Amino acid sequence: MAEKLTLADAQQSLTAHVAAKGTDIREKYGPQIGWPELQLILADRDCVRYPCEIVFDEQPLRDGEFAHPVAKSDNPEDGFTINVHPFFSLQPQHVPALVLYQLVLVNYGDFASPEDAETFGAAVLGVSEDEYYAKLCELADLVSEGVATAEPVAEEKSGGCGCGGGGCGGGGGGCGGH
Repeated sequence: MAEKLTLADAQQSLTAHVAAKGTDIREKYGPQIGWPELQLILADRDCVRYPCEIVFDEQPLRDGEFAHPVAKSDNPEDGFTINVHPFFSLQPQHVPALVLYQLVLVNYGDFASPEDAETFGAAVLGVSEDEYYAKLCELADLVSEGVATAEPVAEEKSGGCGCGGGGCGGGGGGCGGH
């Protein structure tokens, strides 16, 4: 008799899948994932299911949210706009970490959890999930409470942005709004 799969089984399967997909992307486009590599990833339908463009616009973002994808229409095939807080337009080295977190929502929809986004982003960037989470929190805190600081973010020592998402220090939902 066939075994019935539970929602928890499906979530565990998705988490394993996003980790493997992240590793595959790192092998194809890494080890450094900067702006040029991010553009290649976004154009690769094996990496990103639907077309995406990055726009530096805070209007669709909630307070403390650094980025969020918005569907261009009811048809996902029309693509997504990934709105990134304009504060990061002058710090492009941090944009890959911010956008990678959003790609799980683009690829898998609301079924994907913040933890899946952290797993994926960390795998692509080749850092631990804890490092990715800490970095995203640091970046989210820069735009929390509607005030972006003028202080530059310290450069990475690991070679890429790394940490992962949930609601961080200054204003919940900063790591993607899940």
